[in-house]
Amino acid sequence: MKVFVVIPAYNEEKNISPVVRDIFSLYPDFQVLVVDDGSEDKTAAATHSAGAKVLQHVINRGQGAALKTGTEKALLEGAEIMVHFDADSQFEPREIREITELIESGRADVVLGSRFLKNNKIPWSKKHLLLPLARLVNFFFTGLWLSDAHNGFRAFSRCAAELIEIKQDKMAHNSEIVRQIRKNNLIFQEIPVTVYYHKYGQGICGGLKIIRDLLFQNFFK
Repeated sequence: MKVFVVIPAYNEEKNISPVVRDIFSLYPDFQVLVVDDGSEDKTAAATHSAGAKVLQHVINRGQGAALKTGTEKALLEGAEIMVHFDADSQFEPREIREITELIESGRADVVLGSRFLKNNKIPWSKKHLLLPLARLVNFFFTGLWLSDAHNGFRAFSRCAAELIEIKQDKMAHNSEIVRQIRKNNLIFQEIPVTVYYHKYGQGICGGLKIIRDLLFQNFFK
């Protein structure tokens, strides 16, 4: 099956080449599509040198917008399975196969990675404070209880990718995707994935922005 790996990237000049090369070394038949979301460094050039296709936003719009751009392009190019993956070496490329096999075998329309189903080294405040709160907020807005509400490692069948429309430009797209899984009665599975923390990532301020964006979407859609 035709598999596309869609990677949103913002100022990832130092990380994107190893990520792309690792994916190609493991899966030479996969297509890798990087969306350079208005980077101020040489992310696009580094991506080209690694052999991946690049789409570029003129300005930095956010991870949700980058994933929307990449997903639409992958569908236009005939993707049958689509994987969302990060540009910062946070995830393990070897685990992509396990996710795509669940789609390919028909056991799921959507597969969601979970850092909590595996023994990952997660910063204490994220593991015991921020991420449990994120699960509650995610349940409130989506109606689905997940072990990991905001994990950027996921995969979709073509049908699922066509049904799920990303409207949130920023990080609230995670909950938006989950809400549409429920709305469209898509079969989903969570599976354990490895996460390497090179930086802290979303903090309290980032979480509040996600809630704000979700509330705005609910009341002004």
